[in-house]
Amino acid sequence: MNRKLNRRALLQLGFAATAGASAQSLAMGAAQSQEEKKAPSPQYAGVLVDTTLCIGCRKCEEACNRRNNLPRTAESFSDREALRTFRRPSENAFTVVNQIPGSPSPDQAGVPQTYAKVQCMHCLDPSCVSACIVGALRKSADGAVVYNPTICIGCRYCQVACPFEIPAYEFQEALTPRVRKCEFCADRVRGTGANPACASSCPTEALVFGRRAELLAMAKDRLKRRPDRYINHVYGENEVGGTSWLYLAGRPVKEIGLLDLPGTAPPRLTEEIQHGIFRYGMIPIAFYGLLSYLWYRNLQRPDDLPDVSAGRYPGRGPEGGAE
Repeated sequence: MNRKLNRRALLQLGFAATAGASAQSLAMGAAQSQEEKKAPSPQYAGVLVDTTLCIGCRKCEEACNRRNNLPRTAESFSDREALRTFRRPSENAFTVVNQIPGSPSPDQAGVPQTYAKVQCMHCLDPSCVSACIVGALRKSADGAVVYNPTICIGCRYCQVACPFEIPAYEFQEALTPRVRKCEFCADRVRGTGANPACASSCPTEALVFGRRAELLAMAKDRLKRRPDRYINHVYGENEVGGTSWLYLAGRPVKEIGLLDLPGTAPPRLTEEIQHGIFRYGMIPIAFYGLLSYLWYRNLQRPDDLPDVSAGRYPGRGPEGGAE
């Protein structure tokens, strides 16, 4: 009788949990479907990077370092030798500038060396936010993708998910490691929005900060007025669903270190797969069904367990020797 009651209680608990998981899955799927239909806000901040105006002065690197209280680099920011080595953002450098030699393309033989700044692109539909299982990364109302270290569990899924390979991790910090990246100089504690120090420090206005919609119109106007100066492409307008940082270049973007990416945001594919798997609670049903089966099967085979109390095990005598 007790076994039947226990089995019935377990099954009831499993189905109750399954029903709850199914309802939650459907509710989350509906909520996310509504969110997916939202168009980018016209209030989203952005930066237009005109690589044809960048002179490689590294003022943006220095301003970023100071604003974010990052460790000082071994070399001075006025040292241009660092530009000759291709670099990526790290946990101690949220933005870097790289020097790219003259274009090797025959039709771009007259293009001089180019300087290209790299940082978090603040995607309109960020993969890192979608991948974070605890909500440590979120997209603010002005478009900045910000990070909350107090709830981060260090899974580093954001590193795997980012199509631009930007988030860095403080592996050297044993107790309080954080995910580190550009946050658009948004102050999460004070509640202030995007205000990038790099853009305000640029002496040639190669970096223009403003609303993304207005910057996109500005970029297209420059393309129209100077087709001889630019490749007819605004990088970031459509890549991975669009980004808050937009680039203009006088040569193919792949030559200056920007990745050739599709126009579909990765979360649209991954979340569709996830919603399909968890729809109607298929995973919880299978999980609790397996547990119930194993529990029931073990109850039917009590004699298979060794008789520990008598000091006897299958195939051995009372003292542990062979029978």
